[in-house]
Amino acid sequence: MRSVRYAAAAVFLLAALAAPDWALAQASPFMTGATSLQTNILAWLTPVAIILVMVLGGMAMANRMSWGWCIGAILGIAIAFGAPQIVTWVRGMFGV
Repeated sequence: MRSVRYAAAAVFLLAALAAPDWALAQASPFMTGATSLQTNILAWLTPVAIILVMVLGGMAMANRMSWGWCIGAILGIAIAFGAPQIVTWVRGMFGV
C-alpha cells in the first residue's frame, strides 16, 4: 500500500514539474476583472457602433455630414474593437 502512495506522489510530482502552469494555476484578479470589463464594454459597444454607422450612412446620403466626422467615427470604432491587439503591439514594443 505504501508503494502505491509513493508511486502516486511521484506521478503527481512529475506532472507538477512538467506543467508548472497547471501546478500554479492562479489567475490574476486584475486580469480577470479587466477581461470581464472588456467583454462587457464590447457587448455594449457593438450595437452602438452599428447604429452609428447607420446614422453616418443616412447623413452621407442626405449630404449633411462633414467627412471628418466619418473618418473620426471609423477610427474610433477601429480603436475600440482593436484595443486588445493595440495593447499587445505596444507591450511587444517594450518587451513586456
